[in-house]
Amino acid sequence: MAESERRERSPRVGVVMGSESDRPVMEEAARVLGEFGVGCEVVVRSAHRSPEATARWAREARSRGLRVIIAGAGGAAHLAGAIAAYSRLPVLGVPLATSPLGGFDALLATVQMPPGVPVGTLGVGAWGVKNAAHLALRILALEDRGLARRLEQQALELARRGAGAADPRSSGPRSGRLREARERAQRAGATRGARPPVRVRSGPGSRRPRRGGG
Repeated sequence: MAESERRERSPRVGVVMGSESDRPVMEEAARVLGEFGVGCEVVVRSAHRSPEATARWAREARSRGLRVIIAGAGGAAHLAGAIAAYSRLPVLGVPLATSPLGGFDALLATVQMPPGVPVGTLGVGAWGVKNAAHLALRILALEDRGLARRLEQQALELARRGAGAADPRSSGPRSGRLREARERAQRAGATRGARPPVRVRSGPGSRRPRRGGG
């Protein structure tokens, strides 16, 4: 079987991408799923270059045992929406940064679906691919107690790692100087009867727009 049509035993998740060049980032989904013992089907389908094959793959997905579909594409990024039009399975869309717009075009194309044809859209690029896989696992875990237990174990492990990680802002000579400066400022404010400083975060309207999204 060709690499673009690779299937693992008893696949429950379909991982589909718009181009072979998307494989390096989309394979991250297969890796995450594999860590939890969940098989997947990895294929290349294009909503524009092979629309009939895409429609056929989506229509037959449930009969092949798939329960969730992860679709990644860049540029016009119609793949996830096309899959959702032909299949009633949950579709998780991942915008990919393959154009000069840095994935912003793919993000809008994936997330702005008409009512009744939903696509659960994740972040752009590798982070979005990994989270799509984790979200697919959570969907499957609703009916798989063993998988639910493994996800709980992973959550506990992440919590332990977070609790044991040192905050880089709390140590080192620079942080010591910053603490001393804050203490001096607080003492000076107290002697003048001034209120402690308040950090004000500017609203989204005050930000300068970025080029190319991202």
